[in-house]
Amino acid sequence: MRIVLVGPPGAGKGTQATRLAEKLRVPHISTGDLFRANISQQTELGKLAKSYMDAGNLVPDEVTIAMAKDRMEQPDAENGFLLDGFPRNVSQAEALDELLTTENMRLDAVLDLEAPEEEVVKRIAGRRICRNDGSHVFHETYKKPTAAGVCDVCGGELYQRDDDSEETVRKRLEVYHTQTEPIIDYYKAQGLVVTISAMGPVDEVTERALGALKREGDGK
Repeated sequence: MRIVLVGPPGAGKGTQATRLAEKLRVPHISTGDLFRANISQQTELGKLAKSYMDAGNLVPDEVTIAMAKDRMEQPDAENGFLLDGFPRNVSQAEALDELLTTENMRLDAVLDLEAPEEEVVKRIAGRRICRNDGSHVFHETYKKPTAAGVCDVCGGELYQRDDDSEETVRKRLEVYHTQTEPIIDYYKAQGLVVTISAMGPVDEVTERALGALKREGDGK
């Protein structure tokens, strides 16, 4: 299957993308991974992207699209892929459609993970990270440490990242509503959007997504 995964920050896209890609046996292609891989391998696209990032500018759509094209043409993506973080706006969605048409391919579904805005803010703003080891993550509501502000694993100090503050989260949501959310209507016009609730345990959300994608596939 060829799937685009969309949803607001905090909806659990990264977690679900990894799980769904594994279940569906297709590569998980995320914008962040594309940038990191191209920059670390010092590809021409990576060098170009880094020049924009070092100058504090956004990487132009055409560079992101070129990276995505290169990744989707790799052998492991021959039977499908799951795109996470791309397309990020309607112009990228249009470019993806053009690219897929050129390659005689098409999307099978656009999976929209839906979560109430206040829940998204609560999920992200409540996160606390261990200063000693960034992989130890706690939450003020959903995964409280035994002692407030102290990592259960190593005893390190727990802190809130700057980009996890409520103010920053709300700004990120504004960007999502303005730039990314319009692609849902764009794909709805093509009959591709499958919307599911991103609420509940991770396993339940995964099974909900797999069931919705199966129904979408059976209906075509």
